[in-house]
Amino acid sequence: MQKLLLIAVLAAATTSAEPLAPAAQAEARALREKALADDTALDLVRSLTTEVGPRSAGSPGDARAVAWTVAKLKSLGFANVRAEPVTVPRWVRGEARAEITAPWPQPLAVTSLGGSLGTPPEGVEAEVVPVTTLADLARQPPERIAGRIVFFTGRMERTRDGAGYGRAVATRGQGAAEAAKLGAVAMLMRSAGTSARRTPHTGAMSVADGAPPIAALALSNPDADLLERQLASGLPVRVRLASTARYDGEAQSANVIGEIPGRDLRDEIVLLGAHLDSWDLGTGAHDDATGVGIVTAAARIAGSMRERPRRTLRVVLFANEEFGLSGAKAYAAANAAAIERHVVGLEADAGAFQLNGLAARVDPDRLPLVRAIQALLEPLGIGYAGTEASGGADLGQLRELGMPVIDIDSDAAPYFDLHHTADDTFDKVDPELLRQHVAAYAVVAWLAATVEGGFGRLPVAVAAPAAIR
Repeated sequence: MQKLLLIAVLAAATTSAEPLAPAAQAEARALREKALADDTALDLVRSLTTEVGPRSAGSPGDARAVAWTVAKLKSLGFANVRAEPVTVPRWVRGEARAEITAPWPQPLAVTSLGGSLGTPPEGVEAEVVPVTTLADLARQPPERIAGRIVFFTGRMERTRDGAGYGRAVATRGQGAAEAAKLGAVAMLMRSAGTSARRTPHTGAMSVADGAPPIAALALSNPDADLLERQLASGLPVRVRLASTARYDGEAQSANVIGEIPGRDLRDEIVLLGAHLDSWDLGTGAHDDATGVGIVTAAARIAGSMRERPRRTLRVVLFANEEFGLSGAKAYAAANAAAIERHVVGLEADAGAFQLNGLAARVDPDRLPLVRAIQALLEPLGIGYAGTEASGGADLGQLRELGMPVIDIDSDAAPYFDLHHTADDTFDKVDPELLRQHVAAYAVVAWLAATVEGGFGRLPVAVAAPAAIR
């Protein structure tokens, strides 16, 4: 009798003035506390970083990660587990080295940017020309750039909301291409990251049409400081660099999917996403093994509650987020006709640091429901962060097709100390903070999969802040 009463109250949750019925709130609080005592996510992160390790797109580690994920989802009781094939580019980092040859010779800590091509076997040596930003480069006379190595000196600001990354990453993406158009022989940049260690940050870049590609390398922040100090002497500074980076065709990867089937609305989907791939310098602990652990554990715990979700919880672990969003694009293309069944999406791709906010891009009529959900997360330090949710890099493809999205935000400052570096390893994961993330995602997922009415629809191709990779 008590269970029948609970079902009746839940079904009427959004037809009254109260967006969430008391019974739904009580169940969500119980779910939150259950997740805070669960270490499924920690076990998954430990296993993925230890047994698979680096997993860049198209690499042997990528293939191992797909097999690992299929096995883990099945062992955790997910249904409809499958690996949907995705074709990905295969880029090989090779080796990179750089050194100042004049006026005061010193080695430099560098790494190739993802997508960079290598140098001739003998390397490249040239005078360094410093510029701050892409706009600064565009103002330079071509004769100042031709035959030289362009060095982008712009420093990423360390902020809680990660806004500094959005500004720094434009240089990483376009700097080499724009320098090549002006005749530069190579590009160096201060890393798009905030580590104070001699650990450069990698990340994706693009190649310009109509200009010969040039090698593009990122300097660690201390080494960028060193290069700037030598330039400040007023003497010509020369650098020799060499890289064996190259493309090696295409490879097969996969989006790995598992589901907790819903009860009476099982054709409707609440999507929880993360990306399975990582860069190859570290073991991808925060980017994005924690995301894999968070969404997998959250769906499993939400599905284990006394009141099972009405809608299906679908976990999608995307292929090749880091170097082209291959998996996200493939999933969006395959599910475009079924986008109306995707009720809402959440993505975990910012590590597992201190939680601080929940933002939602939903139908305005559903904002009271969002605020009621957020109120249940306040004990985790999650305030209301407004309506400018992006959905993340992978779910942004579905947001543009009209799927509502919810972002669960956390402190980005420590994330960008580790992001895309050799230091992104399991020892940096705080188990307590990881549990808090799982609790937040589990509560949102369970309520989204249970309440009446969903979250409405977004206009197709809605303008929203693009998630930065």
